[in-house]
Amino acid sequence: MIRYALHCDRNHEFESWFQNSSAYDSQVKRKLVTCPICGSAKVDKAIMAPRIVGKKGRGRAAPPPEPTANATPAPEAAPSGPTSLLMAQERELRTKLKELRDHIVKNADNVGERFANEARAMHYGDKEHRPIYGEASPDEAKSLIDEGIEVSPLPTLPEDRN
Repeated sequence: MIRYALHCDRNHEFESWFQNSSAYDSQVKRKLVTCPICGSAKVDKAIMAPRIVGKKGRGRAAPPPEPTANATPAPEAAPSGPTSLLMAQERELRTKLKELRDHIVKNADNVGERFANEARAMHYGDKEHRPIYGEASPDEAKSLIDEGIEVSPLPTLPEDRN
């Protein structure tokens, strides 16, 4: 994952996480990245310093990004500014991802390492369709997608990895 400091054409500053730089480029090109303050889809990366963490620094929160000289101040109606808005949006997104994952786990069969074989069997009509989840290597997932079999990773949150 990569975090970018971003700004819109109205100089609102915010940040967002992306799987990688090409995911950012693709989402911006498709106008999927929008300013959380004004909704503008004209978004660019802001200048940011790289953050390098040594072994001792792992696990600590990243320092907040430094504001640039041309930053638009937060409106008086929202004294906490864009950062708290993003934090609220991130909490809401995490809650929804957890609800989605919990729904899948509750309503689908865990087929474990047999996921790729089960998905193929259902896709080609050898088995009855049913909701499933399980484990697949990146190569297996790519192979399924190449065959036209729709798969998606089960959402995981940072707290799930601890």
